Amino acid sequence: MNVLHVADGIDPSLGGGTAERTYQLAMALHRAGVNCTVLCTEQGLSEKRRAELSNVQLIVVPLLSHRYLLPKISQQRIDELVAEADVVHVTGHWSVLGARVCLAAQRLNKPYVYCPAGALRIFGRSAWLKRLYNRVVGRRIVSGAARGLAVTELEREQFHEYGVPDERIMRLPNGVHLASTLPPDPQAFRVRYGLEGKQLLLFLGRLNPIKGPDLLLEAFVSIARRYPQTMLVFAGPEEELAAKLKADVTAAGLQQRALFVGYLAGQAKQDALAAADLLVVPSRQEAMSLVALEAGLRGTPVMLTDQCGFDEVQDAGGGLVVAARADAIAAGLEQLLGAAEQLPLHGEKLRQLVLAHYTWDVLIRQAGQLYEELSGVAFQPSADEQK
Repeated sequence: MNVLHVADGIDPSLGGGTAERTYQLAMALHRAGVNCTVLCTEQGLSEKRRAELSNVQLIVVPLLSHRYLLPKISQQRIDELVAEADVVHVTGHWSVLGARVCLAAQRLNKPYVYCPAGALRIFGRSAWLKRLYNRVVGRRIVSGAARGLAVTELEREQFHEYGVPDERIMRLPNGVHLASTLPPDPQAFRVRYGLEGKQLLLFLGRLNPIKGPDLLLEAFVSIARRYPQTMLVFAGPEEELAAKLKADVTAAGLQQRALFVGYLAGQAKQDALAAADLLVVPSRQEAMSLVALEAGLRGTPVMLTDQCGFDEVQDAGGGLVVAARADAIAAGLEQLLGAAEQLPLHGEKLRQLVLAHYTWDVLIRQAGQLYEELSGVAFQPSADEQK
């Protein structure tokens, strides 16, 4: 079986969870013995990520415009890659590269699955451009997919808005890979930032309105005096909200209580997740928080909003789900911090949930069965993957 995976980015430094999902799925296919080609742009691609993909055929496309991610690749080359594949898997919406591949698949009668990763609804900047994109090509490529892949059950409704019937929608949630180069060292993270003896709330994501760090800060300001040993750490790329968040921290007199550590990856990220007493995911819109799964692997409980499509966290006792409002986030923090002795228990329950249902070595079988159904080519995991 030959699978062509397409995404604008493959490195989470700029591509976020969508990039990491594509990378993890490609690596899981490789472990299963499936031939996988990844077609992506050069957006944020590090040498480290290139090295991690050394066993996968990686085709990196230069960009004519980094702002709009306009790829420099001939239609002939796209057609060749699509023709060579048994099935095409496109991740992300609002993508010129993805759209060109989908249209090629339609012309060549090649089955493709489409995973918008929570991006079907218009949100944030350039709304007029997104409406134009949908009018010109977006709706056609979504409705023309052999299957729409929903990361969460909430996303089904979004597919319906594009005219995709329920029988052509399948849920394939985010997952994590158990392997790690080194065990996490939570104490190293605390020592590095002078957090010994503190209760640690962690935000891990882009400082962008869709991720809701402003909601979390507003909530924290309202409760901070009642929890003097609690620190709030913002870890992530400093995007459009960074300056305002820092100004608001200063205005609230919390310079010693809120810390901005920038983007964390690899070992540093794992250390931070293990060091946190609670991970907070205050997103206004999210296609199932990948970082919540990563926290679960480390036994760290999670509080997230009801816009993340991962209510199983609360159902399993692994944390709390609240509305995407500052007052609701503050109330949730009060509830969890008021019973702080229960946080490790919540973390262990979340860890068990993730191990049982959300590892890629479990999820890859669902993806492989779908590919087999669409292409007629057998999905046969290698002996090593089946062990």
